[in-house]
Amino acid sequence: MKKTILTSVLAIILMVTITSCSSVQVVADYDKQVNFETFKTFAFYKPGIDKAEISDLDKRRILRAIERELMTKGLTKSENPDLLVSIIASSRDKIDVYNNYYGGYGARWGWNPYYYGNYNTVSTSTEGSLYIDLIDAKKKELIWQGQGVGYLNGSNMEQKEERINEFVKEIMAIYPPGRNK
Repeated sequence: MKKTILTSVLAIILMVTITSCSSVQVVADYDKQVNFETFKTFAFYKPGIDKAEISDLDKRRILRAIERELMTKGLTKSENPDLLVSIIASSRDKIDVYNNYYGGYGARWGWNPYYYGNYNTVSTSTEGSLYIDLIDAKKKELIWQGQGVGYLNGSNMEQKEERINEFVKEIMAIYPPGRNK
């Protein structure tokens, strides 16, 4: 009975820990000499996007989300853009091993009758990184780069699309520099 309760409590703690890691951590770097208010139009930089090593379906999901976010910021898509948008995406598997000791007082020294022992818990997750690059179309220079890192969860298409939208929204929330979210 005690073992079942303890196992349930540990499982709940592990689940809460894993789900609390679902936020996206974002950072940006940019050229401080650039006046970002002058950029009004954008287009996608096909050569850069083609190099991203993710599925074409995920590329389209990311590009739609970026387009939506840029349009909410007042930019318009154009054949003669001020900004070119490129992406870099990657993922890596993370494996965490937890050594869980449980037992009563004195169990480490072998004299407690309620000693249960040790067991290991292994969890795997996938951490993804998404870089969004904004390039000055006239100068062909990178002027802003946003990066989002977070756990990729979701086994179905809707969850995947929701997570991609979250990544892009969090990254684009810090563009342009100096503007509040």
